[in-house]
Amino acid sequence: MAKEIVYMKLERNIEVQSPEVFLTDVASVRCKDNVVSAKIKAIKIHRFNASEQKRCVISVLKIIEMMEKECPGIMVESLGETDVLLEWISVNKHKGWQQWLKAALVALVSFFGTAFTIMAYHNDIEIARVFGQIHTIVMGQEPQGVSVLEVAYSVGLGLGIIVFFNHIGGRNLTKDPTPIEVALRKYEQDVDMTLIDTADREGKIIDVD
Repeated sequence: MAKEIVYMKLERNIEVQSPEVFLTDVASVRCKDNVVSAKIKAIKIHRFNASEQKRCVISVLKIIEMMEKECPGIMVESLGETDVLLEWISVNKHKGWQQWLKAALVALVSFFGTAFTIMAYHNDIEIARVFGQIHTIVMGQEPQGVSVLEVAYSVGLGLGIIVFFNHIGGRNLTKDPTPIEVALRKYEQDVDMTLIDTADREGKIIDVD
């Protein structure tokens, strides 16, 4: 008799708001038998305790073992990650005035930090002297106060930043991800892989015996 095939796509990083984690929280499951599919999705793969860490790593082999125990005779085809990083977060973590305060502080630090960096760079290359020399060469006289070069450069700098980061207000200029989004995704992937590798080295991955 042919075994029932279950296709599973495991995610790498999952945030859950409940201490009880079910298979449907960490993976997508596909099976022709609806009864088998429902049983598998309802499998509890982990439960966080208040006294333990809010993060753990579970091997796909451990999950397959649970699936085979719940539904004997199935054949699991894993199409996703080999390990999943679970993190239990508080529901109220991203709510309240504290979160708005953090966002405001980050925005202020980013704004003034960027402004200071731009000014320090311009001061380092003596851009005011360069503009003065260009104005003298082109116009035949030294600039009196702010020249058109400074104005054009300031406007062009702002427009260049907007175009480069592909973002203005709450809208993207194109459908492509912004450089910040790409950098953040790469950073998240590096962090996930580092946490998984660290758990593996320390023998803290929940795996088969």
